[in-house]
Amino acid sequence: MYVYNEVRVFTGDDLLSPTTVTVADGLITAVGEPPPPGADVVEGRGRTLLPGLIDAHAHVVDGDLEQAAAFGVTTVLDMMADPVRIAAVRETTTSPQVADLRTAGTAATVPGGYGWYLVEMGLLPPFPLFSDPDTAGTFLDERLAEGSDYLKILLDDGSTVGMPTRNMGDAQLHALVAAARDRKVRTVAHALTAATARQAAAAGVDVLGHLFVDEPDPELPAELAARGITVIPTLSVLGELFGRRRAGAMAADPRVSPYLRERPRAMLTMDAVPLGEDARHDVEVAWRTLGELRAAGVEILAGSDAANPGTAHGVSLHVELRQLVEAGLTPAEALTAATAAPARRFGLTDRGRIAPGLRADLLLVDGDPTADIDHTLDIAGVWRGGRRVERLPRTC
Repeated sequence: MYVYNEVRVFTGDDLLSPTTVTVADGLITAVGEPPPPGADVVEGRGRTLLPGLIDAHAHVVDGDLEQAAAFGVTTVLDMMADPVRIAAVRETTTSPQVADLRTAGTAATVPGGYGWYLVEMGLLPPFPLFSDPDTAGTFLDERLAEGSDYLKILLDDGSTVGMPTRNMGDAQLHALVAAARDRKVRTVAHALTAATARQAAAAGVDVLGHLFVDEPDPELPAELAARGITVIPTLSVLGELFGRRRAGAMAADPRVSPYLRERPRAMLTMDAVPLGEDARHDVEVAWRTLGELRAAGVEILAGSDAANPGTAHGVSLHVELRQLVEAGLTPAEALTAATAAPARRFGLTDRGRIAPGLRADLLLVDGDPTADIDHTLDIAGVWRGGRRVERLPRTC
């Protein structure tokens, strides 16, 4: 048993004045009560205790969950993966030194559709494609049998990157969403254009996995709010892909650099991905749209889309938090987007907040990140399930 003493607490929704938080057997047992006799004390003066961060949009391979945990990300929501490989990675999550994991597994795309390029590049083995609306239930049941926790649906015509692909039709999309709703499975749609975002909204998906970057749609935020659709903006990866690059500076930060392994460092600092000559995008649309979403009351989740070029697990969620604040969220709203909000949206009822009875997935930082979001990287300690993550500087 141990107690965080005189620590400022961000519960996931609210900021508490300095108080005590007691942890025993991997759970938070008390908030604001006198320290139990004999408890080990973690000094909290001048610090803030947060729920462990949740990256609501990422792609995971071996080693990524350990890298995430080193930066206070204690849960990662994978949004597309080879089900065999991700199952093996998931077996490692019994260790407190790695982040916990949920996964979409195989995503839904049509023949010739977005995502198949990953097979052509050798990054994924061939996976089942979806075409017949009448087989939507069977397709989803097969994904659930493989271990998928939610359904990722790929909507994209390739126009933003200048690489045309076939987009999924409305009949197919509506059939998948209906099948998921019948089975109480959450749906997440990849959409980078205003047209595909509106297509996803009309079908009633639960979550938009990106913000669109081609043209404004001032009416869509109100529609998303009315339908209760959540958005994961992934500004960090959109910036790296479409011209607002920040990752290089983050890699040089002395709070980051010592804890980066070779592969994440290479991903974070690699050159921009070349786009097709006909690419049609305006990344500023995403930043402006986020402010409109906030004003409309749309729920926002923080996701990094690591490990895409210009991103690294753990690190890029901190980049995302800064970008969310830059685009109009308050620091506290950004922190909720990385803690309580994704836990609620994805049914992770045992985490995402600091309250008695919940998992002791915790991040302790120096300073007050609700006043200055930059303090999320002033990490004093990370705990997963009440056990401390060993943050050792890495050279490989």
